[in-house]
Amino acid sequence: MKLNNANLADLPVATPSYDRAGLQGGIVHFGLGNFHRAHQAVYLDRLMNMGEGHDFAIIGAGVMPADAKARDVLAAQDFLYTVVEQSADASDPRVVGAMIDYLAPGNPGEVIARLADPATKIASLTITEGGYFINAATGHFDATHPAIAADGANPAEPKTVFGLIVAGLKARRDADQQPFTVMCCDNIPHNGVITKEAVVETARLSDAGLADWIAANVAFPNGMVDRITPATSDRERAMIREMGVDDDSPVFCEDFIQWVLEDNFPAGRPALEKAGVEFVDDVTPWELMKIRILNGGHAIIAYPAGLMDIHFVHEAMENDLVRAFLRKVENDEVIPAVPPVPNTDLQAYFAKVEERCANPKIGDTIRRLCLDGSNRQPKFIIPTIADRLAAGKSVEGLALESALWCRYCAGTTDSGAVIEPNDPNWDVLTKVAQEARENPAAWLGMTEIYGDTGKNAEFAEAFARWLAALWRDGTAATLRSYTGQ
Repeated sequence: MKLNNANLADLPVATPSYDRAGLQGGIVHFGLGNFHRAHQAVYLDRLMNMGEGHDFAIIGAGVMPADAKARDVLAAQDFLYTVVEQSADASDPRVVGAMIDYLAPGNPGEVIARLADPATKIASLTITEGGYFINAATGHFDATHPAIAADGANPAEPKTVFGLIVAGLKARRDADQQPFTVMCCDNIPHNGVITKEAVVETARLSDAGLADWIAANVAFPNGMVDRITPATSDRERAMIREMGVDDDSPVFCEDFIQWVLEDNFPAGRPALEKAGVEFVDDVTPWELMKIRILNGGHAIIAYPAGLMDIHFVHEAMENDLVRAFLRKVENDEVIPAVPPVPNTDLQAYFAKVEERCANPKIGDTIRRLCLDGSNRQPKFIIPTIADRLAAGKSVEGLALESALWCRYCAGTTDSGAVIEPNDPNWDVLTKVAQEARENPAAWLGMTEIYGDTGKNAEFAEAFARWLAALWRDGTAATLRSYTGQ
C-alpha cells in the first residue's frame, strides 16, 4: 500500500497517533539524510505520539542540488517515511510523521523567510563532518573557502547552509525578534562551538556588527548523537514492500539510539527528555567517548576489512583478525585516552559497540565506514594519537590504523581489486598514498590532515614500519604480527 496521509489508517505497520494536520513548523533542518530521519526526527515523533511538541514539526531545507530529488520523493508521500529498527532478532517498522515540509534547493529567499518566521525556534544541521569547512591544520573554520567567500560577497543570495543561517538571523535581528537556536547534530567534537565559529565568521565577511550580535545572542548547544544508519538501496525498498508498505524512502537502522544535549535553548525547545534525550550541562565527556571509541572504532574495523575485500561490517566482526585488531587498539590505546564519563562504564560501552557492529540485520557496509577518511581521521583518530604522544604513550596500533588508511587510499585491495573513489579528495589521496609506498613521509606531510602530529618522530617511525609491512606481507599477515594471533 502506497505510503501517504490518505492510507495511514490502513497500513500494516505502526503509524503516528497524532493528527498531522495540527502540526506547526518549529524546526528548520538542513541535511535530511538517513541519519537525521532515523535520529532527531524519531525523537520528535516519539514526543508527538505522547501528545506534545506539535509546534516543533520539521521543515526541511534543501541546499545541495541532490536535495531536489530527495525532496520530490518525500513530497510524493506527504513527507512520511518508514523507519525500520533492527536488532539481531527482530525488525520493527514505524511510519514517522514529524516532517511536514521540505523546501527545495535553489530558492534561498524561501528558506530565509522560514528562518525569519518567529515560529521557528531551532535551526538544526546534519551536513556531515566534511560540511563545516574546517582546516585540519588549524582546527578552525576556513572563511577563505570559495563557497563561503561567495556568500560573504553576496549575503542576500546565499548558497551555503551557513550563509542561509546568517541571513535568517539578520532578518530576526532587523525585526527585533529573538534569534532561533542553532543546533548541530553532526559527529564533530564540540559541534556547537564549531558551528558557532562557522556562522559568526561567515557573517563577519559581510557585516561585522551582525557577527558580533550573533556571537553575543545566539545559542549553539553542543550535542552527542549516535545511531548506526546505513544508506538506503533497492534492497531496503524491497524489504519494506515485503512488510506491506510502498515507501520509496525508507530508513533501516539499528535499534540502539542515543542523544546527549546541552540544555541551551533560549527561544524554547520540545520536551525531548520525555522521549529519551539526556540533557546535561557539558556534553564533552559523552562526546569524546563516542567519537573516539565508536567512530574511531569504525575506522579501525574499516580499512583492514576493506583491504581484505570484506563487504559488510558484521562480516568484518566475524573475522578473527579484524576483531582482535579492534579489541587490542581500543583497549591498549583508545579507551585509556578517554576521560571518565558520568555514570558510564567505558568497557561496557565498548562491549555495546562490538555488539552493534556485529548486528547482521543492519547491512552496514565497509565501504561506508571507509568513506571520507580525509575529514574523519582528523576528528576521530588523530586527536587520540596526539594525546597519547603528548603523554609519552605508545601509538603502535593507531599508527597501524593510519598505515591501513594510507594503503587503502592507494586504490587497490590486497587481491588487486580496484577500490572505487571513496573520498572527496580521492585523487589527491591516491597520488600521495602511492608515493608513500617509497616515501612514507609524503603521507604524514599532509598537514591539512595530520597537522603537527605527522611530524612526531615516534609516530612517523611506527607508521613507516607498518606501511612497509602492509605492502610487503599483506593485511592479514600484518594484523597477525600486531595482534599475536
